[in-house]
Amino acid sequence: MRRKSFQNLIYLTIIIFGVLSVYAEEPVPGWLTDAARRQIPTYDIRDVPAVVLHDEQTVTLDVEGKLTIVTNYALRVLTDPGKYYSSAGVQYLQSSSKVREFKAWMIRQGGSTKFYDKNYIIDRISDPDDIYNEYREKVIDATSDSGIGAIFGYQSIVEERPVFTQDIWAFQGRFPTLVSRYQLNLPNGWQATSVTFNRDEIKPRVSGNSFTWEMQDLKPIPPELSSPSIRNLAPAIAVNYFPTTPNGTRIFNKWEDVSKWTLELHDPQVTVDDSIANKARELTANATTEFEKIRAIANFVQNLRYISIDIGIASGNGYKPRPANLVLQRGYGDCKDKANLMRALLRALKIDAFPVAIYSGDPASVREEWVSPAQFNHCIIAIRVSDSIKVASIVTHPTLGKLLIFDATDPYTLLGDLPDHEQGSLALVATGNDGKLMRMPITPAEMNRLERKAEVTLDMFGNISGLISESANGQTATTLRGELRELSSADYQRKIEAWVARGMSGAKASKISPKDNLNSGKFDLDVEFSAKAYAQIMQGRLMVFKPAIVGRLDRYAVSSEPRQNPYMIDSFSYIETVKVNLPLGFVVDEMPEPTKIESSFGNYSVSFSTSGGNLFLNRALTLKKSTIPSKSFDEVRKFFSNVRSAEQSQVVLMKQ
Repeated sequence: MRRKSFQNLIYLTIIIFGVLSVYAEEPVPGWLTDAARRQIPTYDIRDVPAVVLHDEQTVTLDVEGKLTIVTNYALRVLTDPGKYYSSAGVQYLQSSSKVREFKAWMIRQGGSTKFYDKNYIIDRISDPDDIYNEYREKVIDATSDSGIGAIFGYQSIVEERPVFTQDIWAFQGRFPTLVSRYQLNLPNGWQATSVTFNRDEIKPRVSGNSFTWEMQDLKPIPPELSSPSIRNLAPAIAVNYFPTTPNGTRIFNKWEDVSKWTLELHDPQVTVDDSIANKARELTANATTEFEKIRAIANFVQNLRYISIDIGIASGNGYKPRPANLVLQRGYGDCKDKANLMRALLRALKIDAFPVAIYSGDPASVREEWVSPAQFNHCIIAIRVSDSIKVASIVTHPTLGKLLIFDATDPYTLLGDLPDHEQGSLALVATGNDGKLMRMPITPAEMNRLERKAEVTLDMFGNISGLISESANGQTATTLRGELRELSSADYQRKIEAWVARGMSGAKASKISPKDNLNSGKFDLDVEFSAKAYAQIMQGRLMVFKPAIVGRLDRYAVSSEPRQNPYMIDSFSYIETVKVNLPLGFVVDEMPEPTKIESSFGNYSVSFSTSGGNLFLNRALTLKKSTIPSKSFDEVRKFFSNVRSAEQSQVVLMKQ
């Protein structure tokens, strides 16, 4: 009996020792130790949260077409907020890729270490907004163990099969980066080429079938208001790899190749059956013109629920819409589903339309020199129209003529307009063999206008009351429309009251009346208000007040700090007339001189006049879509500083 117990104790000891061996701390690898020794330079920018010590990816393609991707990454925390970047994520496709290894280490400032094994990994859906998505990610979060001076590093090994033999590598994010390296190992008989973005050409070191691109000592890229996205600031390479002898691997040599491939995925899904034809007739029953028919279809598709269900991504289905009749039946879809349904409904009316691949988020993102569908993240539509339709969102195709561009996913931008983050973009109009990369239209400032009229009464005690009426169109209306639809009634009321109070301290809005006119595209807003002691009374006989009572220029606040990145301006204009009924017994004693401010990107004017016991203010601002280099930012700062000074101008009344 005692002998059996002794044997059981031995077995238990072996089991425990085995478990401890499996889960024992893995020593810090050499690459991470080397990274930790690197000296960190001093940066001109204050409060940089962290510095990337090492960022390396090694991609190996085997003869069977499988990729093995090894990533080594390390950063040092420089400030307390920087500890929140002590985490790592690895994305994978459930159907076609595998995370073979994922582990991390923490080296604390005192020299102690911690190892994060599989027990620390969280596995979750990659995009929580999707109902279903084959993309998942494994995450290690070490933020609770991190702090100033800590070094966090991780390694991942992922196996997958690529849809395209193309890749892109950004050498940094916003943090400074000491070493960034991308290495591509190919089988015999394969070759690689690259295109460099946002820097002079970065050439690889080539050793046999191995290609290595490397950069060192990259400075931080600070976030700044109205700046291009990080993908248009950070240095990056786009890589194509391909067999020197054709073997069936899909290769995109020109944009017509991408156009044909896109249409091969989309065209079979434009299913025009009885349900589609009947719906098209129903929607356009009261439409009499070509534009009215298209608008009826556009409004319907635009109001379908946006729901993304990504299945079959590994085989290219992430680029393929669902059948149009199925989307109509279910009443929801993603961007490509909506564009495809709209094509089907228009085809039932004998109106041709084509899918358009675009990048949504930054108009400068797509580069003509890299032929790849991987540059796009969104799908919209191009509708072939006659010369009778005259709207700003039309481009002219060399063989198809006038194409009306429309984004059926944007819930607030109406037909004839285009979201400002897509205007000026390069987008692929997929028409088959004659598909083209085309520049999307830029709407003029007058199409994004805000017109404001205010009639107010100033009493002898300095109190003010009146009515502000605004009418907006284009992207200005889109912004205001979005606020009305997305906010609750109470939150919308508070937002408008806060806007009025910014111009008149203590102002109360007694009535707020928004009106969204979808046919004209205008958004109107009336606000009745009052504010006590708006004007300052001096010596019992002078009254001082500011006639420009409200504004909408908050987005043009500019920093006094030196500018690092370009400054982006969208097309916009406003005109305003303010009529002030002066208090009985008071006349204008001092009034500002008219002001005109001009620049390369816009102009501003303001003038004052009196008539029949009333004071009138007229002001106007026009801005054109521009990207101002950082070296010219002083012009931007000076322009808006002068505008703000003009808006603060005061009028002095005297009691007779």
